[in-house]
Amino acid sequence: MTDVQHLAETAMKPPIAQRIITHRTFHGDTFADPYEWMRDKDSDAVRDYVAAQNAYCEHRMAGLKTLRDTLFDELKSHVQETDMSVPTRMDGYWYFTRTQEGRQYGVQCRMPIRNDDDWTPPAVDAADAPGTMPGEQIVFDANHEAEGHDFFVLGGMDISKDGRWMLYGVDVHGSERYDFRIRDLETGRELDETLTGIGSACFTPDAQWVFYVILDDAWRPCEIRRHRVGTPVDSDVTVFHEDDERFWVSVGLSFDERNIVIGTGSKTSTEVWMLPVDNPEGEFSVFIPREPDVEYDVSFACFEGAGEQGEDIPLAVVYHNAHNPNFEIDVIDMRAHKPPFRLGEGVCVAAGSPYGCEHGDEVEPGASKHAVGAAWVNPDNPMILRGTHGLAIEGIAIHRYFVVLSYRTDGLPHIAVMTKDQAAADFLAGRPWAFRTLTPPALDNDWDTDLTEDDAESLHGDDFAGPHGPHGHAAEPAALSMVSTTDGAADDLLPGETRRLYSIGSGGNPSYLAPRMRYSFSSYTRPGELHEYDPATGNDVLLKRANVLGDFDPRNYMERRVWITARDGEQIPVSLAWRRDYPMSDSAMFITGYGAYEISSDPSFSVARLSMLDRGVLYAVPHIRGGGEMGRAWYEQGRRLHKRHSFEDFVDATIALQDAGLADARRTVADGGSAGGLLMGAVANMAPERFAGIEADVPFVDALTSILDPSLPLTVTEWDEWGDPLHDADVYRYMKSYTPYENAPDVADTADAGTAGKSDVVRHFPKMFITTSMNDTRVLYVEPLKWVARLQAAGVDAVIKIEVEAGHGGTSGRYKQWREVSYENAWCLSQMAITH
Repeated sequence: MTDVQHLAETAMKPPIAQRIITHRTFHGDTFADPYEWMRDKDSDAVRDYVAAQNAYCEHRMAGLKTLRDTLFDELKSHVQETDMSVPTRMDGYWYFTRTQEGRQYGVQCRMPIRNDDDWTPPAVDAADAPGTMPGEQIVFDANHEAEGHDFFVLGGMDISKDGRWMLYGVDVHGSERYDFRIRDLETGRELDETLTGIGSACFTPDAQWVFYVILDDAWRPCEIRRHRVGTPVDSDVTVFHEDDERFWVSVGLSFDERNIVIGTGSKTSTEVWMLPVDNPEGEFSVFIPREPDVEYDVSFACFEGAGEQGEDIPLAVVYHNAHNPNFEIDVIDMRAHKPPFRLGEGVCVAAGSPYGCEHGDEVEPGASKHAVGAAWVNPDNPMILRGTHGLAIEGIAIHRYFVVLSYRTDGLPHIAVMTKDQAAADFLAGRPWAFRTLTPPALDNDWDTDLTEDDAESLHGDDFAGPHGPHGHAAEPAALSMVSTTDGAADDLLPGETRRLYSIGSGGNPSYLAPRMRYSFSSYTRPGELHEYDPATGNDVLLKRANVLGDFDPRNYMERRVWITARDGEQIPVSLAWRRDYPMSDSAMFITGYGAYEISSDPSFSVARLSMLDRGVLYAVPHIRGGGEMGRAWYEQGRRLHKRHSFEDFVDATIALQDAGLADARRTVADGGSAGGLLMGAVANMAPERFAGIEADVPFVDALTSILDPSLPLTVTEWDEWGDPLHDADVYRYMKSYTPYENAPDVADTADAGTAGKSDVVRHFPKMFITTSMNDTRVLYVEPLKWVARLQAAGVDAVIKIEVEAGHGGTSGRYKQWREVSYENAWCLSQMAITH
């Protein structure tokens, strides 16, 4: 019998994995692991098992082919396949990306600027083939470069200031190690040298030098090397090495292109080193030495002509959390300042809320015991930040003509702007800077501009202004409170304000000299838009709105923010989106979350999501602790020895939505990836009866085994996030109490069930769909592979799809990715009893 025949005959039921017990003993505790042998990636046994699991998956998914083809066709029908981005000016060129129907990847193109005062993007016809417009040049065609490769990712691109030389890196395996080469854009010739298997790289502006990042055996970016263009790579010099295994390094140019900047940082500490670009063979110097649990960044700018004699005022802009856990921004007048520098000097422009933070009492007595969402008033802050809830400062960008402040409040991102002249005047006068919050314009005739209609369609008809309630009180436990605006204001809308749950950010502003600011935004139900805003006049121009084809109209979809009370009394924001003509009652629900690394799950538009909403599915995102939606306190309360809050928040949000009659537990499917996959495994163990199905993508489910082994990629850097179970018995016991692999149903659960065949825990366990990639370096394939073996052995209905030519992010190429998401969504819909 051939292997293929054997696979075909055994594909009707899950493969039976061999059990070879390996004992893992730490801190007096022994765990018997029957599947650790799967870590030998190159063994015949692992290869055969992977092939068998993929054959089983293909068999199980065969009945969904019609549905997934339908979903793919629907997704494709909504996409403008031949399209282009809005040109962005960098140095002497306008750069833009074209996509073409039938081609997997984008094509990078450019056109020369007309003159130094040319800040109006050229008119380019998206329907034209790349390189056919007068003056248009193809810079990089990934379709051509990817020929012969099943996987292809462009890992970075840098172009010299004169526009002639291009430095670019590619990964054709999914390993996130890139091969960088240098190309002459005038002739197409590539130089002989190749920087092989590195993390990232950057040019000096004159393209005479390359600084690049070396990865160690654990995939940690640990070293910076200097390469002189045109010389052998083996003569390159190490200019920086990071010995602390918790720290990662990076390198790049400062925004003003005057310095080469090395950043090194752990999850909780950072340090910045600098070297003037006009002295590339010099020694880097540290800006401020690292301190434990202190993060900072620095940039340089100036107030042009603002001095008493019309001279420029040079500035150092320092972003840090040395004295405020939710960060502050200090601006230092460099005219009378000489190194060394220290954190906290200068003028504080903006500071975050200390409420709920571990070190909040250092800012304000008793702050650490305050609710995270309590209003905080700092008289030194700009007026727009006073009295905000969950305030976190995220950064500032100072350009020639404008200043942009990024911050978070009420669980959503915001930006505020002002003119450079006003900033200089406020700075010199010693008063708070007069920022203005930038709010996206509402759509014409949208429901978000009709209060009467909106009130009629609210969940309960009573609007609560965020977690603080209409009178500053938290909602009753287990209650859902409604927020109808993005800033927590229920009835005092500003003219033109949109109440959709949008993400907004300043982007596409690579030039310091740009006279106007570009910003982008999108929501769960409103496609992305790129605008150009003039802070001096308030003029707002739409540059591009994503074109969603077909009968799509954003006015047909609703989105709202509700707040649920978690079991410990904390108020958790939950975002909802649904189609207006479907009743919000006992709906099928797709609920997704992440909740780690202080990463925020902010609103964004998805064409693939439309197929779910159009079938009556309620889309829900609990913004659980461990993320950064409500600032640093939100992160601190969901990491290390508080990690269970992440899982409990997700479960409590699910229960609240179901018990309120909005969603049906029998048609609820949960989804999460990577650290969100750990979340999925944990909630499946904690509340299996609340989910019909769970999709876990590249899930970090064997976290304790991985974090106990410092030789594995990324392990030591993860101790700041999860704790160090190798040296701390309390962390070990805590992690073992929630890690999905150790706590999943075991074969013993089936054996103990007697004639019934399955225990209650297995009978109530949700159906599982799991994905992984053999070349994933962030979450090794062995974690989900071991997990699915344990689940299947216990009798859980679990299926795993294993990519053999991909990394942590899955497949490459847009059509392949569309097929992949359609494949996954077909399974999710089938668990909701939606099969067409």
